[in-house]
Amino acid sequence: MKLLKEFLSEEDGIGVVEVVLILVVLIGLVIIFRDGITGILSNIIKRIKTDSDSV
Repeated sequence: MKLLKEFLSEEDGIGVVEVVLILVVLIGLVIIFRDGITGILSNIIKRIKTDSDSV
């Protein structure tokens, strides 16, 4: 009985599970919005190139 109470009160692995779940959600969002992210980043790079030519 004491072993079961110690097991239930231990919270060391909770942080790892939370980090893994957050990573899974972020990777899922990146996969879903991949085209939009690629378009935004390419526009930013084009703008940086054109603005750097004027300097």
